[in-house]
Amino acid sequence: MSADNTPLPRTDAPHAGMPMLDETAAETSWFEFAPAHLFYTPIALYCGWLSLRHLGPTLLTNCNPSLPYSGLVGESKDRVLSEVNDGARHLLAPYVQLLRWGGEGGLERTVSDAAAALAEAGLVYPLVAKPDIGMRGAGVQLVHSHEDVKSYVSTFPAGANFLLQALVEEEGEAGVFYIREPGEEKGRITSLTLKYFPRVTGDGKSTLRDLIMMDTRAGKLAHLYLERHRDRLDDVIPVGESIRLAFAGNHCRGTIFRNGNDQITDAMTEAFDQIARSIDEFYIGRFDIRFGDFDALKAGHGFKIIEINGAGGEQTHIWDSRTTLRQAYRALMQQFGALYRIGATNRRRGFSPTPLLTLIRAWLGEKKLTKHYPITH
Repeated sequence: MSADNTPLPRTDAPHAGMPMLDETAAETSWFEFAPAHLFYTPIALYCGWLSLRHLGPTLLTNCNPSLPYSGLVGESKDRVLSEVNDGARHLLAPYVQLLRWGGEGGLERTVSDAAAALAEAGLVYPLVAKPDIGMRGAGVQLVHSHEDVKSYVSTFPAGANFLLQALVEEEGEAGVFYIREPGEEKGRITSLTLKYFPRVTGDGKSTLRDLIMMDTRAGKLAHLYLERHRDRLDDVIPVGESIRLAFAGNHCRGTIFRNGNDQITDAMTEAFDQIARSIDEFYIGRFDIRFGDFDALKAGHGFKIIEINGAGGEQTHIWDSRTTLRQAYRALMQQFGALYRIGATNRRRGFSPTPLLTLIRAWLGEKKLTKHYPITH
């Protein structure tokens, strides 16, 4: 839902352009929604060992030297996207970056700046509003009008930047994790996550609340959906109307993730290798993309990049409900092993990692901002 209760984009063909969703899989894995401090404790201990092995606790911030903190924390989405050179910029979903002005008249000034920037960039509604700094889908909303933007800005922290990005109106979304060792001729895709947006379909009798609670998966994650759709929960949904329950492509926001690693092709790898190499000194991270035809994606075209994550990105195929805990930890350990290894290599090449106190301040700053972002749709 948008700020004015406009429904999210709908399609008569749920998951159009995507491989068929495996409905036989469990609704969620038993660890998918475990407290982060518990799930990541073994990974934190492993990182401690890697820090000792490579003699550098912050070497993770040295794997993408062109990005602040290598994109581990506090990364500006605009800054990362701006690093893509002209040869690949046409693959980016266009956007504008704006400052949320504070003080008296700050709201009106911000909305006015947004209108001017959108006109200059030729962007039209609907658009995606998102914080410039933030992870895991925090503060992401769909906006349909200047009034929606005003509503979004009214709850956005003053002094922080946000983006208004063109909505890629395709149902397909994926996360593509890429690694290239410094000096290697070609990188590789180590993770392909296919993202399916959960929906409920009206029967002409049940309210949206009822449909959510009756759904085998959504009912288990009702806390994610009920607040988000609170303005329509008591509406009886007409027969056949499809309601998309999540918009942000993040598993902790309720999106369904599936492991697509067996669908990675040479053509896909070549396409993302060229994009990654267009970013100076970029070696590891995740490209979040939208597409309308999975076969075209496998052939290396037909997609738009909506976000690029550096060292803070994750191989998100681990959140497929069919993944075992052992498999998830193995993938994460391989990922963090690569982060430290690449960071150590870049240190030998003359690059310096971020000092620990600076990194901690950046992490705390991001956490502080995130607490004040608008609700995620």
